[in-house]
Amino acid sequence: MKKDKFKIDNINLKSRLIVGTGKYKNLSETAKAVKASGANMVTVAVRRVNVLDKKKPLLMDYINPKKIHYLPNTAGCFNSKDALRTLRLAREMGGWKMVKLEILGDKKTLYPDMIETIKSTKVLVKEGFKVLVYCTDDPLQAKKLEDNGASAIMPLAAPIGSGLGIHNKLNISLIIKQSKIPVIIDAGIGTASDATIAMEMGCDGVLINSAIAMSKNPILMAEAFKNAVIAGRESFLAGRMKKNSFAVASSPKKGVIS
Repeated sequence: MKKDKFKIDNINLKSRLIVGTGKYKNLSETAKAVKASGANMVTVAVRRVNVLDKKKPLLMDYINPKKIHYLPNTAGCFNSKDALRTLRLAREMGGWKMVKLEILGDKKTLYPDMIETIKSTKVLVKEGFKVLVYCTDDPLQAKKLEDNGASAIMPLAAPIGSGLGIHNKLNISLIIKQSKIPVIIDAGIGTASDATIAMEMGCDGVLINSAIAMSKNPILMAEAFKNAVIAGRESFLAGRMKKNSFAVASSPKKGVIS
């Protein structure tokens, strides 16, 4: 496991679990959950989490950006113009070049608008950003993002905040098999076992926010996800047994007393 490295572009991460910083009761709870999760990358909604106004509590006062990688995202953006402006602002104020692009298509499903997403990815890559892209579970669209310079593919498991788990394992598997860049499940995970399944399928990582922040005990749930991701990755690396249509005896037939 020590040789099993998780690298996104030029950043090496110790944990394959990335956590969000929204929806918690306060920044203190956020920090405690991040610590319990073991994650060393967090997503930050630039439009929602305070990283500018020094008169109010700052996220950086609770989560040290020198120890935890910040991944600014465009949560709440519904067009390319707003998304690009948000990420350019993030680069100016914090020097962040690795970012998460998220452009939503409508307010009801919060599904990504792939036309706007691909267009914005092209622009950001040309401007020197390292772009992790929230996308649908469509293998064709995922391939287009990779071909246009995305640093990681982040397909949804289910609608944002739904907690429904991985709905289309076939498509996720196809994306994993074709991708030469990290595939990170993003959105829809509901509980720790969902994360284990994602890792057992061969995903490089998972991003969790609501499933931790909206649980009854976020700190304990964060720890559960840490363990789930580790277990899932180890299971994937170990290689599962072959599935059989009929029973196969656990004990060998040879040497049986008759």
